[in-house]
Amino acid sequence: MSQAAVLEHPGVEPAESPLTPESWGKLGMWIFLAGDAMSFGALLAGYGALRYSSGDWPTPSHVLGIQLTAFMTFLLICSSVTMVKGLSAIQHGDQAGLRRFVGLTILGGVAFLSMQAYEWTHLIEHGMRLSGNPFGASLFSTTFFCLTGFHGCHVFGGVVYLSCILVQALRGRYSVTDNNPVEIAALYWHFVDLVWILVFTFVYLV
Repeated sequence: MSQAAVLEHPGVEPAESPLTPESWGKLGMWIFLAGDAMSFGALLAGYGALRYSSGDWPTPSHVLGIQLTAFMTFLLICSSVTMVKGLSAIQHGDQAGLRRFVGLTILGGVAFLSMQAYEWTHLIEHGMRLSGNPFGASLFSTTFFCLTGFHGCHVFGGVVYLSCILVQALRGRYSVTDNNPVEIAALYWHFVDLVWILVFTFVYLV
């Protein structure tokens, strides 16, 4: 609404800008996630091309620990649920619920990283390297470590990000009307979970 119209009708509030600081934050995160999705898409496409052009690609279920990774996947999905619960808690003014559920989400991420470190250590002890693989094509281990490592970096970044959110929550930073940073962090964490489901499916199961 123009300034003249506001002066002419003093009882009418001017319309808010369609892009508020809150929406700018969400837009920034969506743009980042879109670019990140293309990075993961390129890595998965490269993995698929290398796999189907190789004559001695090992069967993933014969090399990788499917049961452990399935549990890791379940744990990451559960952490996404706790993130939803945390956001819902602060949207209803429940400060303690926010702190509790964000803390559980962080614990889920730390547990995931710990199990991934165990998996990597086990595979390295059995001869898998970035440039070598005793089970078949050497590019199998190269693509495995690149894909899971790239995702692991995102989980680590998410744990640090949510830890900062938790510190602010402990200080009473967020409220019913001021919870946009929590929502933006939740977008990132859900993206990390979704990408892992794709990585797990294409690298471990297919």
